Amino acid sequence: MLLEALYDDRIFGLDPQLLFQLCFQILSVFLLFLLGSYLLIEPVRKILNARKERIMREQQEAKESRDEAVRFKEEYDKKLKEIDREAEQILSDARKKALRREEEIIADARQEAERIITAARNEAELEKSRVKDEVKQEIISVAALMSEKIIGEAVDQRRQDAIFEQTLKEMGEETWLS
Repeated sequence: MLLEALYDDRIFGLDPQLLFQLCFQILSVFLLFLLGSYLLIEPVRKILNARKERIMREQQEAKESRDEAVRFKEEYDKKLKEIDREAEQILSDARKKALRREEEIIADARQEAERIITAARNEAELEKSRVKDEVKQEIISVAALMSEKIIGEAVDQRRQDAIFEQTLKEMGEETWLS
């Protein structure tokens, strides 16, 4: 009972055995914590570090992929611009070639027109000469008939030509050409 009286007067009822158990439990928890940290926390920390490194590596790869994609896009845009330039150059060359061809066709047409005009003029000159000769022959015939009637004798062809030439000289060639 005496012991009971001693135990009753204590605050919290702390006795040496309780203190020993309490110290032993604290030491056991600490040892378990150390053992647990060694066995559990270190592997978890390693896993987390590995995961962190993997994420950083993936981020780096993603950045490199993005940079590569940007570079490919720039190359693609550059090639598109180059293709546009080439297409414009081809169209420009085609336009120039078409203009040259058009000029050639126009020049050929002008040459052909001039050739036709020249041929027509030559033909007109020939026709004019032929008509002039026919008119001369007609005039000679009329003049010969008139002179036969006036003179009363027949005039031969040589004599007709001589009379005609003399008459032309007297009248002037300009009269017949106009």
